[in-house]
Amino acid sequence: MPGDGRDETENERLDRNWSEILQELRVIQTGTQILTGFLLAIAFQQRFEDLDLFQTDVYLVLISGSVLATLLGLAPVSLHRELFRRRAKRTLVRAADVLLRLTLMAVALVLVGTVLLIFDVVTTRPLAITMASVTAVLIVGIWLALPWRIRRRG
Repeated sequence: MPGDGRDETENERLDRNWSEILQELRVIQTGTQILTGFLLAIAFQQRFEDLDLFQTDVYLVLISGSVLATLLGLAPVSLHRELFRRRAKRTLVRAADVLLRLTLMAVALVLVGTVLLIFDVVTTRPLAITMASVTAVLIVGIWLALPWRIRRRG
C-alpha cells in the first residue's frame, strides 16, 4: 500500500498477503478441526441419550456450524487450486479474506454454543445462558473491539 513503508511491488504485496492469510488459516483450521472432532465424539458418549430436546437441538446446530466453519476454512485452499497459474492472485486474496472472516464468525458462534451446551448439561440453563452471553461479549471485545481500538489509535 502506498505510504505503508514497504518497498514492494503489487505482486509482492499480494504474495505476502496470501502467505499471511495461509498462516491465519493454519491456526484457525487446527482449532476448528479439534472442536469438530470433539463435537462429533459427543454423540457416541453414553450421556448423550440423557440430553433433553433443547440440548439435542443445540448440539445439532453446533455440529452444523462446526462443519460450516471447517468448510469455510478449507475453501481458500480449494479456490487456490482452481485459480492457480491464472493470474488471479488479487481475486484469490480478496476472496480468502472474506472466507477467513466468515470462518471466524462461524467459529465464534460454535464457541458460544459449545459453552451453552456444556454449561446446560453440567449446571443449569440460566447459568448456561449467562456463560454463553459472557463468551459472546468476550469474543466481540477481543476479536472486534480491541483491533478496532488499536487501529483507531494509529
